[in-house]
Amino acid sequence: MSLEENIAKVKAGIARAAAEAGRDPEEITLVAATKVQTSETIRAAIAAGVTVCGENRVQELTGHLDDYAYDGARVHFIGHLQTNKVRFVVGRVDLIESVDSLRLLGAVERQAEKLNLVQDILLEVNIGHEESKGGCLPEDLPALARRAAELPHVRLRGLMAIPPAAAEPGDNRRFFAATRQLFVDIRSQIGDNDTDIDCLSMGMSGDYEDAIREGATLVRVGTALFGPRPPMHP
Repeated sequence: MSLEENIAKVKAGIARAAAEAGRDPEEITLVAATKVQTSETIRAAIAAGVTVCGENRVQELTGHLDDYAYDGARVHFIGHLQTNKVRFVVGRVDLIESVDSLRLLGAVERQAEKLNLVQDILLEVNIGHEESKGGCLPEDLPALARRAAELPHVRLRGLMAIPPAAAEPGDNRRFFAATRQLFVDIRSQIGDNDTDIDCLSMGMSGDYEDAIREGATLVRVGTALFGPRPPMHP
């Protein structure tokens, strides 16, 4: 299938899952995960209707920004972000989805202050308590969220999660439901900031429909749009 057909198929899946959950499909944003894609492919995806691109690697992000590959779309950073790379990301993307520690949160705040701007962020939650994955533990989330809400140069917009790999279709719904509950809890605990907390990023190519059924507002889809990833660039 062509890129255009893949995008249409994923959008149809989003609409189907939203209808099953009694939701408006317009509430859900498709984030095209563009890891290892070329600038030409990114431009083609935007021309075919993609409105948000999600980048995993700082080097690729800066290269595509310098190449104006994302023109016409918003950009999210969705990968692991090291504190020493924060200066390449803050102020250059619309949303950082992967803030997972007080240390990283502080680095984002300091860089945003230097640039005299407010950076939108999500807090990444390690919902499956997996040692191999980033994200703050669910029990540490309230303190991290409270600190984010106190900072003047970051705006907490919600949560992001990557659940454990599912052995069977539907296995991840319990993790998505748990993340949704954390999202609801954080909104209620941070009353002064609740109008900004409106993003719940969860679900990828294999499970984005289940994520939508459990409340996702952002789904990060790569393979279902672009096919198997090509080799990593040097």
